[in-house]
Amino acid sequence: MSADYQVRLATLADADVLVRHRIAMFTDMGVPLDARMLDQAFRAWLGEVMPRGSYRAWLVDAADGTVAGGGGITIIPWPPGPRYAGDRLAFVYNVYTEPPHRRRGLARLVMDTIHHWCRDEGIGSMALNASRDGKPLYESMGYAESTSPMMFLPIVRV
Repeated sequence: MSADYQVRLATLADADVLVRHRIAMFTDMGVPLDARMLDQAFRAWLGEVMPRGSYRAWLVDAADGTVAGGGGITIIPWPPGPRYAGDRLAFVYNVYTEPPHRRRGLARLVMDTIHHWCRDEGIGSMALNASRDGKPLYESMGYAESTSPMMFLPIVRV
């Protein structure tokens, strides 16, 4: 990776790019979605969680002033357990690199930034869902697939 990129903490003023990255991430993975609905819902969510600090995101600015990539975390209160005695977990998501900037180490740069921030904040455990393309990166950084029996049920409001 060259010095042509700089990582910075995202703010709510970056909502347009954060929303665009989330939609593009799912689109690239082939996940069917309603882009308009996701845009509205994620934008509203950002408006709630970013000001209170429970969601933090970092963006990678290219030398030409465009945003080349980014990623974020939600900090979740987490009960101590047999593998981790801490009280918070950082859940990583929205790691995305714009196509012209791929294969330059930007996702690793974002993840290193997130890891450093978590260490400084005393957060010692992280989780994420890896895409097929992202899995080799996360494995190279020490992430391992969990044997957790976690299941998921979407509850739809009526």
